[in-house]
Amino acid sequence: MQSLASMPTPTASSTHLVLIPSYNPGLKVDETVRAARACWNPVWVVVDGSTDGSTERLQAMAANDPGLHVMVLPTNCGKGGAVLAGIEAAAARGFTHVLTLDSDGQHPTELIPRFMAASQAQPDAMVLGRPKFDASAPWIRVQGRRLSNLFADIETLWAGIGDSLYGFRIYPIEPLKTIMQRHSWMRRFDFDPEAAVRLCWAGVPPIQIEAPVRYFSAHEGGVSHFNYARDNLLLTWMHLRLLGGFGVRLPLLAAKKVLGRRETA
Repeated sequence: MQSLASMPTPTASSTHLVLIPSYNPGLKVDETVRAARACWNPVWVVVDGSTDGSTERLQAMAANDPGLHVMVLPTNCGKGGAVLAGIEAAAARGFTHVLTLDSDGQHPTELIPRFMAASQAQPDAMVLGRPKFDASAPWIRVQGRRLSNLFADIETLWAGIGDSLYGFRIYPIEPLKTIMQRHSWMRRFDFDPEAAVRLCWAGVPPIQIEAPVRYFSAHEGGVSHFNYARDNLLLTWMHLRLLGGFGVRLPLLAAKKVLGRRETA
């Protein structure tokens, strides 16, 4: 396999970076980081208390690649916690946007430049992946996410989130950081849908771009930390919170919806 040192290096962006939260991802993280670096510069990995040996491999990669930065959290904080640590550090260095990418190889790194271009053309928006599933996707997870997506549509009056759970997306850092610092519970698996809904409430428009998803079996090196009972309970509690917030915001959301229709008429 071609080494990072011998690859053509994309021009470094001073505003947009790829942010990869990573917790015990197995060997797939090496492929994911190499593929991301081939498409973008810089790439940051937030190691979220991993204990599988991936930390040392990533640090060795970063030692030979100035476009790769590895942050190590001493204990597992959850996906939202890892993203928050990353965006706080990125904001301190002047970055304005992050593209979040799972470390397990499921997301299409080849689409990173397309997503970044869409964000650069409309920097006030969030760019959300609209997943295209293949035969590798577990049926129960594909069907189950439809309920979460329906709730997200209701909570935003169909603002255009599309798939609320797909973590391949670009966030404007400042509004996301403000929201996450205000809501201390946005730290676990349920971070992605709540972030999309609350950003819509804050006036950040969504842009959708179709992107494929690949689920790897254990034989292929895939690692999943999804727990059906625990994580579905987290999602249920999250949507109950959001529905309460939606009730309070409903008059304002409805007024914005009506005004938006008048402006486009």
